[in-house]
Amino acid sequence: VQLQASGGGLVQAGGSLRLSCTASGGIFSFNVMGWYRQAPGKQRELAAIINSGGITKYADSVKDRFTISGDTAKNTVFLQMDSLKPEDTAVYYCVINTDGRNYWGQGTEVTVSS
Repeated sequence: VQLQASGGGLVQAGGSLRLSCTASGGIFSFNVMGWYRQAPGKQRELAAIINSGGITKYADSVKDRFTISGDTAKNTVFLQMDSLKPEDTAVYYCVINTDGRNYWGQGTEVTVSS
């Protein structure tokens, strides 16, 4: 299973970015797909996830600013990040849970300047 993520970058506070992640490698369906993030010096934490039924879960810190969506037919998930804050600066990791296992992408950097 391979995860290809894109969309990270540098943005000013208040700006927006859109991350995308596509899973490939013999995946027919997934249970959960989404994003975790790891800020410098901190543990990896959940940002947002979505299950195959479209139910979403967000970290409290990103609610009302981030929106996760998915295309189950293409095993692709998107994370629309609006009203970004400097504390959103982190490496964002795509994750997919399928066949009882978690698979992680390499991470994409998001830097929000103040």
